[in-house]
Amino acid sequence: MAKSFLIDTTLCTGCRGCQVACKQWHNLPADPTVNMGSYQNPQDLSFTTYKLVRMQEHVTEDGLKWLFFPEQCRHCIDAPCEATAGEPTAVFTNPRTGAVLYTAITKDLPAEEIIESCPYNIPRMAPDGTLAKCDMCQDRVDNGMLPACVKTCPTGAMSFGEREEIVEMANSHLMMARKKFKNANLIDVDTIRVIYLVGFKPELYHGFAMASNAEIGITRHMALQRMFRPFKRAGAQLMRG
Repeated sequence: MAKSFLIDTTLCTGCRGCQVACKQWHNLPADPTVNMGSYQNPQDLSFTTYKLVRMQEHVTEDGLKWLFFPEQCRHCIDAPCEATAGEPTAVFTNPRTGAVLYTAITKDLPAEEIIESCPYNIPRMAPDGTLAKCDMCQDRVDNGMLPACVKTCPTGAMSFGEREEIVEMANSHLMMARKKFKNANLIDVDTIRVIYLVGFKPELYHGFAMASNAEIGITRHMALQRMFRPFKRAGAQLMRG
């Protein structure tokens, strides 16, 4: 069943420890930032920012709330980006952990199509066309360690382990959360390995917090079309020739 994360946003204080730990472990440079009047900084993921604590302010029936959403790749169980890439040396799923991994060979692929295929808008591109995102800290996990973001979380908002155990934990956390947050729910639990528990409607946290079944279906259909496009072109040329 491989691995999974649980990110319980009802326990997240927005300390950004996970964001910093990801940078440090992967030896990634800081992104230039500007004060945009928000706690969130930088303002988006990038080729050198795999983890980002998003922050939104919303007035709810319980008053003003700060909603934190530690965003990262969801490591889809059936990853549309992998299907779109169609090149197992560039984008592949690690069978031991379930992590969807990118290599430098992605620079030879249609990056924009791969990015577009992701229902969570995660992959980011370098100037040379290479794609990057969270890699589930494969080097740490392969050595029996927790991902850096999970290891550093001071509130227990992030957990990591065998998928069956994490799903069970997620359901347990959900039962507890609903005692305080009546709209608490788990996001896309059956299709992704990074399971989010939110206390409010997912769209209040981030526009790409979840992917509806319709969006996933359209995306995968498009991915399959792209995979077979080269064969269709080759067939058309043979017919003409």
